[in-house]
Amino acid sequence: MQKKASDYLNLLFDIGELADLVTGSSDLESFLELAVDLVARHFNAPVCSIYLYNEKSNRLTLKATKGLKPGAVNKIHMKPGEGLVGRSFETLSIVREGNAGKTPGFKYFKEAGEDPYNSFLCVPIKRGVEKIGVLVVQHRDLNHFEMSDERAIWAVVNHLAGSIENARLLIEFSQTREDAEAIDSLVFVKGNAAAGGYALGKAVVLNEQQKSILYDPVPGEDQFIKQDFSLAIEKTTQELKDLQKGFEQKLPESASLIFTAHFMILKDKNFIGRMGELIDEGLNPVDAVRKVAAKYMAVFSASPHAYMREKSQDVEDLSVRILNNFRARDEKNTYEKGNIAIARQVFPSDILKYVSAGIKGIILASGGVTSHVTILARSLQIPLIIAEESGLLNLPGNTTILMDGDLGNIYINPDKKTIKLFETKAGVERQAHSASMESTTWTKDKKRVILLANINLLSEVPLARTLKAEGIGLYRTEFPFLIRSTFPSEAEQYVIYKKLFDEMQDHPVMIRTLDAGGEKTLAYSDSPKETNPELGLRSIRFSLKHRDVFEFQIRAMLRAAAGKKDIRIIFPLISSLDEFLEAKQVVYDCMDALSGEESEFNRDVAIGMMVELPSALATIDEFAKEADFFSIGTNDFIQYLLAADRANKMVADYYIPCHPAVNRGIAKIAEAAYANSIEVSVCGEMAHEKEYIPFLLGVGIRILSVDPQFLPMVQKTIMNLSMADAVEYAKRMLSETTVKGAKKVLESWKF
Repeated sequence: MQKKASDYLNLLFDIGELADLVTGSSDLESFLELAVDLVARHFNAPVCSIYLYNEKSNRLTLKATKGLKPGAVNKIHMKPGEGLVGRSFETLSIVREGNAGKTPGFKYFKEAGEDPYNSFLCVPIKRGVEKIGVLVVQHRDLNHFEMSDERAIWAVVNHLAGSIENARLLIEFSQTREDAEAIDSLVFVKGNAAAGGYALGKAVVLNEQQKSILYDPVPGEDQFIKQDFSLAIEKTTQELKDLQKGFEQKLPESASLIFTAHFMILKDKNFIGRMGELIDEGLNPVDAVRKVAAKYMAVFSASPHAYMREKSQDVEDLSVRILNNFRARDEKNTYEKGNIAIARQVFPSDILKYVSAGIKGIILASGGVTSHVTILARSLQIPLIIAEESGLLNLPGNTTILMDGDLGNIYINPDKKTIKLFETKAGVERQAHSASMESTTWTKDKKRVILLANINLLSEVPLARTLKAEGIGLYRTEFPFLIRSTFPSEAEQYVIYKKLFDEMQDHPVMIRTLDAGGEKTLAYSDSPKETNPELGLRSIRFSLKHRDVFEFQIRAMLRAAAGKKDIRIIFPLISSLDEFLEAKQVVYDCMDALSGEESEFNRDVAIGMMVELPSALATIDEFAKEADFFSIGTNDFIQYLLAADRANKMVADYYIPCHPAVNRGIAKIAEAAYANSIEVSVCGEMAHEKEYIPFLLGVGIRILSVDPQFLPMVQKTIMNLSMADAVEYAKRMLSETTVKGAKKVLESWKF
């Protein structure tokens, strides 16, 4: 035993020397190889390995090993929590197993060649609060490692963490080499599913390099004359007109708004005219475009107003188009039909351009995305995956990509077997979506349930009608506001809402007032930056603050609804009865104004509210006496009730739809609604999740509103369920006092 302790002392001494040695190392890999060799020798262990954590990809990668197959280095990856290594990293605790292969959660990698090794000891490597990786030692003998080994390896790792941290600071990697290695190792990337569906196509990476034509000299550009400039302007104008025309069917409510800024700039004599003047003065046409564009971009970028700063992007985009058209290149050459776009970030207008060009799928490699981009992709039925893997931005052109937007999986250069598997799945899904639906929905014991559709864009209405949705349970009015540079006028909104009401004939339509703010920011509103925008000036608060904008929208709704039946206006994010009554009074004031103007409008619209906040839940009985109906937005309801941002990975596990507080809250809302004889519906994601549908029906919800593509599945689920079973199930869920208990009921109950 004394010898063992002495070995550990020597080991710590050598690790200290290793920290000095790193300054002379050629790279981090050689440092890690020395470290695993040293630890393996002093622990008398045939295997020692180091896994390092990459925050961008959110995975642990085997970076060095003594004893396992060398070919496994950089090829074995695990997510935090995955396998024994992932568990140690996630929990920041030592894992010691005497027979690892028989341990629950053990993850086997055939390529590692670790079959002969039974005993397993691993410890997380961290430096302060920063997680760095995991160190593992393995041995053939069963139960080889003891408690003393735990203490020793913990001390070793504390020294090693500092050395690795120093190595990161002292050793510079060639970015080109790093990118190449990342690309070579990319075969499969796990991302987050944002918009479902499958897509197979060639990768086209859309990054900042595409704009280099605006900044970098291009050989041969000095050959152009003023006639080429005029031709480039003509081509650009026609290109924008063609793009806009392509949106008319996909986005009738917004087609005329998308390139408004571009057309206005093209008409600006100080922009195009100044370019012409510089050419007449002897400047090369390409340089003239660059010079004027740079001036405009600098002025706009320096503005204190957000909407003006956004104009800089419009100028840049337009100028790149003009320069591309000097060479008879257009956007179709950038992202050809059938390709999969990979970008660091996108704006709603980018999504629209991609769709117009025929892009089949979109991958965002930055890890972040706003909800309106996600909703827009879903509405346009474009698969969208968010993956924290910067290596995707360095993929060679024409790399084959397979996207599984339902699971968030990305396959790089997939084999024929994988492609065939997904083509089969896609075929099955197409059949499911084209499956005929009954015009009305009933449970097995003949209880009526109404299925409505959530709509973001007018282009989704035909699908909702084809799938026999009985009406619109939520029409989000945000997109005409989000994709343009000024507030849409009353007249512009009237045209949109009139089309919606006309297409739905006399089916019920619940139309939500502007839900702006939070992450759905309107750059041109010039609202001050908020520390916590989700709890800031958003939704109904924004509308009441900007009374003129609110009144324009309400007037447009009332006028468009003239002569229609069953039109319902919903206010989002209501927090108090005072707020609801104030918003309601705005509707009455608009009615009085329209009456005075002798305008045609609908005086019989119902006025209801989204139930999303704990304050609304606490006073739900009072709301039920004033509102004509309730709509439960379960996404925000759960987030605010549990104080858990579901988009935040750090607290995503706290977003629990079956939490007892959520269950009882929904039941309380339904009870208050029926006690006051008003309708209540659910329009959040819970409404289309199979495991929660029985509970919603069981507590008395009889109206569900879901995205159109989910209608067949939801109807089938309901028709295979008896209401009596649903009521019994809901009682069991409501009796549970813990999340664990509720999950147990959720997993065990069979229908």
